[in-house]
Amino acid sequence: MFIQTETTPNPATLKFLPGRTVLKQGTLDMPNAGAAARSPLAERLFAIQGVGGVFFGQDFITVTKTAGEWTHLKPVILGAMMEHFLSGEPILRPDAAGAAGTDVTDEFFEEKDAGTVATIKELIETRVRPAVANDGGDITFRGYREGIVYLNMKGSCAGCPSSTATLKNGIENLLRHFVPDVVEVRPV
Repeated sequence: MFIQTETTPNPATLKFLPGRTVLKQGTLDMPNAGAAARSPLAERLFAIQGVGGVFFGQDFITVTKTAGEWTHLKPVILGAMMEHFLSGEPILRPDAAGAAGTDVTDEFFEEKDAGTVATIKELIETRVRPAVANDGGDITFRGYREGIVYLNMKGSCAGCPSSTATLKNGIENLLRHFVPDVVEVRPV
């Protein structure tokens, strides 16, 4: 088994490509060890000193470090991933399989803005999320109020130094171009 790695715009995050499906649908963000109980693989990764976050996408795993250098952490992380995949254990425990998917939280917007929100969601789904997944992260819609779009950033996007530029120069400009009612984009 060969697992490829890619850097991300976030220097504290590395993207791992195992060459197989990680999640059949959606994403799963585990920003701390307490959230890893639903995944044997995530538990293995959090057992490594210096691992501070794990994010599963369809065909990738993003690991965020809190300490240490990638030159030391990367081989240990690769070993834990290979050990997991060769063991035949599932990525998610059977009782947690329903927990996968884009973590749905309460969205907020006024009913009169439903058409605008539908357009915003479609743009995020078709144009933004695929590009962000290439960098090992995910961005999901959280709300819309008075022309301001609120987005939830996950994986390598969370805490990334360039995330503000991504929001302001990329996503905000895209949404403002297609949805004139949008005046600003903010992270949640």
